[in-house]
Amino acid sequence: MAREKVIVFDTTLRDGEQCPGASLNTGEKVQIAKQLERLNVDVIEAGFPISSPGDLDAVRRVAKAVTKPVVCGLARATKKDIDACWEAIKYAKKPRIHVFIATSDIHMKYKLKKSRAQVLKEAVQAVRYARKSAPRAEVEFSAEDASRSQFDFLVEVVRAVIKAGAGIVNIPDTVGYALPDEFGKMLTELREQVPELGKKVMLSVHCHNDLGLAVANSLAAVRAGARQVECTINGIGERAGNCSLEEVVMSLRTRKSEFGVTTGIKTPQIYRTSRLVSKLTGFVVQRNKAIVGKNAFAHEAGIHQHGVLASPLTYEIMHPEDVGWQATRIVLGKHSGRHALVVRIKELGYEIPQGSLDKIFARFKALADKKKQVYDEDISALVEEESLVVPEVYSLEYLNVTTGNKTIPTATVGLKKGKQKLQEASCGDGPVDAAFKAVDKITGIKCRLDDYSLHSISSGKDALGDVSVRVSRNGHSIIGHGSSTDIIEASVKAYINAINRLLAMEK
Repeated sequence: MAREKVIVFDTTLRDGEQCPGASLNTGEKVQIAKQLERLNVDVIEAGFPISSPGDLDAVRRVAKAVTKPVVCGLARATKKDIDACWEAIKYAKKPRIHVFIATSDIHMKYKLKKSRAQVLKEAVQAVRYARKSAPRAEVEFSAEDASRSQFDFLVEVVRAVIKAGAGIVNIPDTVGYALPDEFGKMLTELREQVPELGKKVMLSVHCHNDLGLAVANSLAAVRAGARQVECTINGIGERAGNCSLEEVVMSLRTRKSEFGVTTGIKTPQIYRTSRLVSKLTGFVVQRNKAIVGKNAFAHEAGIHQHGVLASPLTYEIMHPEDVGWQATRIVLGKHSGRHALVVRIKELGYEIPQGSLDKIFARFKALADKKKQVYDEDISALVEEESLVVPEVYSLEYLNVTTGNKTIPTATVGLKKGKQKLQEASCGDGPVDAAFKAVDKITGIKCRLDDYSLHSISSGKDALGDVSVRVSRNGHSIIGHGSSTDIIEASVKAYINAINRLLAMEK
């Protein structure tokens, strides 16, 4: 049996843009609209045409730019607003006029300063005028602040606007006040009182996130028979935002057996759309944001990583590719286990040197304690260093450096040689030179430094630095490597590695 479809009404370009600081220019609106068309949303609410000449032009441009979705404009229940709205959307292949007026006592008293009778009259007149002046357009009516409206009056208004010609009736939780159970119950009772809702007339909801319940309320509404959900990309919008498109869509998809409905959204386009909206509005998506945040499919805890590598179903309720991510991201850090490290090493194309796993894992843990995330390049460096290991005559125990623009650079270095612990201090032209001279004192080996290079292995301020040195002695020229988040430590490790190689060669 075919599942009922939930219409996805995207208001990113209208309600989303009303979020302070998120204003978009006309070109950016068109760019997002085209991506929303690729995402396959059913309705794009492109703006509030009466608000400014620029917004009217932007809605007009969107209406001309897309062909598949319905293009909707918002209008207050006045002829002037409706005329401006039609002027903007009349170029759309599928136009819609979205008329609204507040129906809660608090809005009518303090904002509109009108009686219930006046509001009812204006609502009906506006719907009739929209039907008459724009016969090609769908007409949607919204009872602003419906969740705080007196229920009997809300029923009266809904009945009247349906009779006047509204094909879609939207019940907004404008200030995010409702709770899921009461919102669902209200819609169920509304459908009982107005049988046309959900049959001849589409029942829609528009939920805000002031209590963090916009998605939960929207899902409760779907259970209660709503078949249009108004939402935004990344949940942006007035105050705490709107119902998040990606969250409500993936909830309906992931728990389809519970809801028994479907949407037309092309979910692999979700992540791309999220990034575009984030980039153009300047609103960064929080790392732990559901579906599209950087951590949505990232796993750092060793237990989680082991489970996901064994079977993604252990900790992932949807495939990352389903929403446009390339793949699950195993974040290697201080909580990661050796299983995750081994898998990543093999994915990077390395064979672990015989008997080296314990050493690599120990060095990995030491590195992870210094930085929040260990990148693939860091893993490569650890493995490559281990594969280049020669018998360690000397190893670094500790390093202390004093330097500054008015201080003579001084280094104190502690090395281990077997069970011996040796230390020396030296001054130099710089901290690296001072450290190298201290190593020379301890080993008694005087090398000539022929070349020194440093580069960042990974990104960020805590990036792993890789140092290569070329030293020569007695006609032999050897390269040594060392890496660390501390570039002086990396330099000393590289110098010691070169010395060990020289000793191994001279045996």
